[in-house]
Amino acid sequence: MTKPYTGIWPVAPTPFHADGSIDTEGMKRVLDCMIDQGVDGICILANFSEQFLISDEERAILTRVCLEHVAGRVPVIVTISHFATPIVVERAQFAKGLGADIVMMMPPYHGALLKGTAEQTFEQFRQVGEVGIPIMLQDAPLSGVDLPVPLLVKMAQEIEMLKLFKIECPQAAAKLRSLIAEGGDFIEGPFDGEEAITLLADLDAGCTGTMTSAMIPDLIGPIVRDFLAGNRQAAIEGYARVLPAVNHENRQCGFRSAKAAMVEGGIIKSEFCRHPIAPLHPDTRSLLIELLRPLDPLVLRWGK
Repeated sequence: MTKPYTGIWPVAPTPFHADGSIDTEGMKRVLDCMIDQGVDGICILANFSEQFLISDEERAILTRVCLEHVAGRVPVIVTISHFATPIVVERAQFAKGLGADIVMMMPPYHGALLKGTAEQTFEQFRQVGEVGIPIMLQDAPLSGVDLPVPLLVKMAQEIEMLKLFKIECPQAAAKLRSLIAEGGDFIEGPFDGEEAITLLADLDAGCTGTMTSAMIPDLIGPIVRDFLAGNRQAAIEGYARVLPAVNHENRQCGFRSAKAAMVEGGIIKSEFCRHPIAPLHPDTRSLLIELLRPLDPLVLRWGK
């Protein structure tokens, strides 16, 4: 079976004005830049969108602004994670009503100690599945919830709308390989994340797509496409070229990297992150731009 979900589906950063308010015009420019970067889809309100620093009212505004502005040019994934199942269901209904293509959610968790059991996780995803919109499950260390492969396979088999799996736990390639082997055609979209830091190993394990940041999807997308087309050596060479920048993003910058690059490229005016997130150290930021410039990514010239 040909996997229907492939390519690069990055997370859109959420731009703020220097005073900390949401920059909706900047948000539109971010989306336009991402589409020009050749993305296959866009994810909003994810962890790399600073969703844990955004109010419910702001979430609603951003969802509407993003979906109206993208206007079907590429598919949009709306992140809906929350500990409370009724809130997750309500967010799914809201996203579907505005025309979202997919919703993404982590298992229920709150802080370090409130973690959903296997049964609670299954039930939350089952209820969202009844909304009737495709679901991407995000298996990320942030939740602290253990999601063994047999549970994921059971969920894929029994929850019709659960179609995509973003695996970004430690040893992601091994888990992807097992998930694909045991889940077969029920795993319609095996993806990885974590800024593509493990992309080559994950492609080798069978993933068909990746959810990176919005920093250099124009350079990472061709790696995925080359690999899936059987051009293995081209994929390896492309990956080796971007890996220093990806490593610096993953290990030193996190979600602040895409906004720093977008300010540098004139896409947005401010790389402000809300407290308690600290700004990038000037030296860390400087090295990021130094690593990006030889790659000539679109992000550094789109707004100039």
